[in-house]
Amino acid sequence: MYLSNLFNKTLKEAPTEAELPSHKLLLRAGLISALATGLYSFTPLGWRVFQNIEHIIREEMNRINGQEIHLPALQPSSIWERSGRNTGFGKVLFQLLDRRKRSFILAPTHEEAVSILAAQGIQSYRDLPILLYQFQRKFRDEPRSRGGLIRVREFTMKDAYSFDIDWSSLDNSYNRALQAYSRIFERSGVNAIPVEADSGAIGGKDSQEFIYLNEYGEDSILLCSDCGYAANSEKAAYTALEKNQEAEKEMLEIETPNKKTIDDISTFLDLKKYQIAKTVFYQADEKIVFAVIRGDHEINETKLKNILAVNHLELLPNEKLEELGIVDGYASPVDMTGVFIVADTTLISSKNMVAGANKKDKHLINVNYMRDWKANIEADITLAQIGDQCPKCPSSLVLRNGMELGHIFKLGTAFSETFDVLYLDDQGQQKPAVMGCYGIGIERLLAAIIESNHDEKGIIWPKEITPYKSHIVVIKPEQPEVKELLETINKIATDRGISLLIDDRDESPGSKFKDADLLGIPIRITISPRSIEKGGVELKFRSDEESYILKPEEALQNTKKWYS
Repeated sequence: MYLSNLFNKTLKEAPTEAELPSHKLLLRAGLISALATGLYSFTPLGWRVFQNIEHIIREEMNRINGQEIHLPALQPSSIWERSGRNTGFGKVLFQLLDRRKRSFILAPTHEEAVSILAAQGIQSYRDLPILLYQFQRKFRDEPRSRGGLIRVREFTMKDAYSFDIDWSSLDNSYNRALQAYSRIFERSGVNAIPVEADSGAIGGKDSQEFIYLNEYGEDSILLCSDCGYAANSEKAAYTALEKNQEAEKEMLEIETPNKKTIDDISTFLDLKKYQIAKTVFYQADEKIVFAVIRGDHEINETKLKNILAVNHLELLPNEKLEELGIVDGYASPVDMTGVFIVADTTLISSKNMVAGANKKDKHLINVNYMRDWKANIEADITLAQIGDQCPKCPSSLVLRNGMELGHIFKLGTAFSETFDVLYLDDQGQQKPAVMGCYGIGIERLLAAIIESNHDEKGIIWPKEITPYKSHIVVIKPEQPEVKELLETINKIATDRGISLLIDDRDESPGSKFKDADLLGIPIRITISPRSIEKGGVELKFRSDEESYILKPEEALQNTKKWYS
């Protein structure tokens, strides 16, 4: 491809709204163009990169016996109502009516549609296991699109769905997908690590995200450098170090004038924060929930929402507390009635805690779980934090930001039961297929590739991602000897299957070299009167400072060898 004919314009400076390095470079290199907030068009050069990413993913999915399908992006709302996820996704869903006033959804994911397809094709245990995958556009009405391709409203997802006879078989499918994902990210030039994750609106049993650790990432990841434990902060657990083994004491009421916060009580009573019960009220769908944890941590609302199995969870406003006769800042689980109480598991072994007295300016000391109060549910609802002890070893957790690039789930039988994805086992008994789900966001992966592979000059494409194998810079193309050598290079490259991006523009050498560095093709070959005088062409690798004068055949032979 001759650059003079390529539909692509580079920029010297990125637009002011671009903040992430990947966003700046995508725009400066002319790979994408903004149509509206969260909506991007791909240029021919950007689309070649996009297709190369798809090619890697397709190869690895086929390698684990995946079968490619294509499901509609436009789906009837009725199937989402059937699964119950029309409310679970909330305002993120794009919804519309057709000319007959029938309701449709622009799908953000495809579990419903693939389940209906599978139900039509699966009959016997002999049909299983099966793995179906697709590349399809997804739509999410994001409240805050950001980071270029990191969070957009229309994007492409490779989503795959496995169907197995039981959980043991699902474990095998899940592990194979895990290995395939590791190979995909390795081939893409991104160090993405698997971390324990929350399943969110997708649902399911176990799930893991593949995270690229990066300062610009919007996910918070807790890591242990010793044992390798890694989890999204929404999922992370920790080991509580302070275990009070003292005998239970008599519960007493004390005066705590104007002491409403954990900090106030800790200072006033000269106690550690973990000795104080933190209480928070929530509206969980139609239910009022009273959550109680230790005062040295925060409530993990994702965990709480999952434990309660509700669609909506929000803090109860102060006016509602007043209506219920609850004294703000002095609420106590002791003698609390009319609400659903959830207690964090760390409270079970905590002795002689301080809690509110349900009276203004008063608290209770020596409060003990089971003796003085009891919850409806005991569960881990604490947000783990930096410095906490790892749940699997004695080391401390560290906090890093990261970008989610892929997510895999063990869905189980929720969708197969809802949509009758049933099979007859070897005893003639009808059973629901056990499902798994595996997704990768293509645009996010593209952004992460650039985040992971760039310098101050521009992009440095990994060898399997690059849009062309070699960038040919032609200096003084009008000179006969330069023109002749270019024709020779082009013919040899065509014969050897080496794709070339040829810069034949009427620009200065400096401008051409800057664009070559910006576009990031791994190998640059310069044809100029000077290189011809020295005996051939100049070959330079994008990531190296040195260059070499080689004969045209040698330059292309080295190029072919580097890519093999």
